[in-house]
Amino acid sequence: MEWIILGIIALGVLSGIGIYNRLVRLRQVTNQAWADVDVQLKQRYDLIPNLVETVKGYAGHERQTLEAVVNARNAAVQASGPAATAQAEGVLTGALRQLFALTESYPDLKANTNFLQLQSELSDIENKIAAARRFFNNAVSEFNAAIETFPAVLFASALGFRSREFFEVPETERATVETAPQVKF
Repeated sequence: MEWIILGIIALGVLSGIGIYNRLVRLRQVTNQAWADVDVQLKQRYDLIPNLVETVKGYAGHERQTLEAVVNARNAAVQASGPAATAQAEGVLTGALRQLFALTESYPDLKANTNFLQLQSELSDIENKIAAARRFFNNAVSEFNAAIETFPAVLFASALGFRSREFFEVPETERATVETAPQVKF
């Protein structure tokens, strides 16, 4: 009888260790996924000043649009955490859309090889951000599900595992991202 009780206790301890190790592993995957998103966003932030300077050479009098892009970029750089970053990214995406709409008024700018290269790089980075974001949100989904399922839910909170936020555009910014930019001539 004592061996059965000891076996049950040992099985419980081993299960607890296994669950804890799985939660740690999922947390690390989530942290790595966020770091990947952060790297892609940093590349985007580094590219934007070059893009603004190129546009400024052709459309310097469009100061309001250029300042909106710079301000949105600076706010996005300073944002921390998925929710704040997603909100700042929504604003930045809207400002960039306005910038690209503005370029329609300047055929010389649209033909500029430097601008075309920057635009191509930005498009490539946007695709990488989307992929990194999907991977991050998947990692968050797996992590959150793991800490909310039985038996991990019994002790995950006590061990410091908290659910993570997804990286998604807030509803308040969704209209900006989904609205077509206005082209002014």
